[in-house]
Amino acid sequence: MAQRTLRRLVGDRQVLRANGPDGSVIYTLAEAGAERLRHFGIPASSGKDMVRRSSANQFRHRCIANEVAIAALAAGFRVSTEREVAQGRWPGGDAGIAGKKPDVLLQANGLVWWIEVERSRKNQKDYANLLQWLTKIGRSAIHATEAVTLGKGLSWGGIVFICTPTFRAKLLRDLAAAGWSGSALKRLLSFETELYKFENMLFA
Repeated sequence: MAQRTLRRLVGDRQVLRANGPDGSVIYTLAEAGAERLRHFGIPASSGKDMVRRSSANQFRHRCIANEVAIAALAAGFRVSTEREVAQGRWPGGDAGIAGKKPDVLLQANGLVWWIEVERSRKNQKDYANLLQWLTKIGRSAIHATEAVTLGKGLSWGGIVFICTPTFRAKLLRDLAAAGWSGSALKRLLSFETELYKFENMLFA
């Protein structure tokens, strides 16, 4: 039934259809579809920029972030997706939290989980910025005297890295060298290394 509905919406030009770099079929709202939702009071915007040509890495990154967001929504979390974060529609707004934006943000019971989808190789400047940001957030989460504002009534649940085992090992090694204790690492950070892969999806 869902596939028949999608075919009808594509035919009505309310949904756009495109092929992903891996051969999968992806769908997103056309402007007409977004306008129809807005007519019913549902905030929506066209996703045409999401189906423009992108690299396989960018495509995989977004797919993983979206999978996490969907699973979190199903589990009852309040979710800020990668797209919403990019548009400033999340607690950090346009400025970010301590100058950075997540790939996905989860909220539940006043706690915030920051989700980062990381490739195994990150350029030196971006990696150095990540270490500096983690140090600032770590001090905030562990020492109340150096608080980083998440928003009214919000506190850290943790920072979750979806990454390769190689990236995990490097980050833990570099944070330990920077003075992080084992207890601080366990308190704030967690890693998921099984999700950083991509299987072809096909919606026929």
